[in-house]
Amino acid sequence: MRAVVTVIGKDMVGILARVSAICAKNQVNVIEVTQSVLQDLFAMIMLVDISKCMIPFSQLSDELTASGKDMNLTIHVMHEDIFNSMHRI
Repeated sequence: MRAVVTVIGKDMVGILARVSAICAKNQVNVIEVTQSVLQDLFAMIMLVDISKCMIPFSQLSDELTASGKDMNLTIHVMHEDIFNSMHRI
């Protein structure tokens, strides 16, 4: 099972490290990452494998969201099936 993690906010040092650390702590494997900085706006999309996640998906989502709030970022986690359904033409 996979999920999509999006991160949006003002660029600062350590965003990728902090999100990745939460994933690693919970046995969530980062499969692919793309990020961009437009002027001072940071945008990142991560595809992660949640099949070995140590906590329920909702708890992982809450933990990442809370971490985002601490850094004044918006972090959203969506199960891949829901993401695909939303973006299907």
